[in-house]
Amino acid sequence: MRIVTLIENLVYKQGLTAEHGLSFYIETENRKILFDAGQSALFIQNAKTLGIDIREIDMVVISHGHYDHTGGLYAFLLENKKATVYLKKEVFQQKYHGNQRFIGTSHIPEVLEGRIVYVDTVTEIDKGIFIVPDIPVINPTDTSFNNFYIRTDKGFEKDEFADELFLTFRYKDKISILSSCSHRGITNIVHTATELIALPVHLILGGFHLKNAGKEQYNTVVDYFRQINPEKIGVCHCTGVDIFSRLLNDCDSHVFYNFTGNIITDIKID
Repeated sequence: MRIVTLIENLVYKQGLTAEHGLSFYIETENRKILFDAGQSALFIQNAKTLGIDIREIDMVVISHGHYDHTGGLYAFLLENKKATVYLKKEVFQQKYHGNQRFIGTSHIPEVLEGRIVYVDTVTEIDKGIFIVPDIPVINPTDTSFNNFYIRTDKGFEKDEFADELFLTFRYKDKISILSSCSHRGITNIVHTATELIALPVHLILGGFHLKNAGKEQYNTVVDYFRQINPEKIGVCHCTGVDIFSRLLNDCDSHVFYNFTGNIITDIKID
């Protein structure tokens, strides 16, 4: 199995493009999976540069409804005619930053018709790969809800990201966790995964939404990482480069930055 970061905020490889967004390509013996679709169609061009044929992708999993994770979805679906899209129904809520800037996902029924599976329970999409749609908030200090809203008929309501989901990979005596933005908290996400599959953690990978984290939230995350002691922590996107540098020094695990074009091959699945 391999995980390729098709797009992320930073790029160091020639011929690839970065943007404020995130998209992963996951390939196993049986499936080709897209996890999120960046802010635009740029991830599609990166995929082609990396030798990945997006027309052959079998399924798409959408982590939540923000534009920097869904912006390239429709361009993808127009090029790929077979992939099924797994997401939570709340993805299409009218999402805002503050009460003016729309940061959500447009709903285009004619493109989506017949291609969506709404996920409301743990779903195994390939042997050993699970979509986990419910994330209880065990550590309230590790959440990123501030200044995010949903617009409803009654006005603006605080967005607590009922649409968020993540992926867990199981292999023998270990699990790995792939999260995209972790608005409900990376500690809460990892706790959910380890409650679901009571095994040690090999890798935690993704955006942790710590870029503007206060001292209490940051310390909660670091203390939790020290407690569970994952072998590897790969950070990107909304984690922030400054936070990456701090985690590098403060965590006992091997911490690395997961930039555009990075390829991970040391995850196996049952």
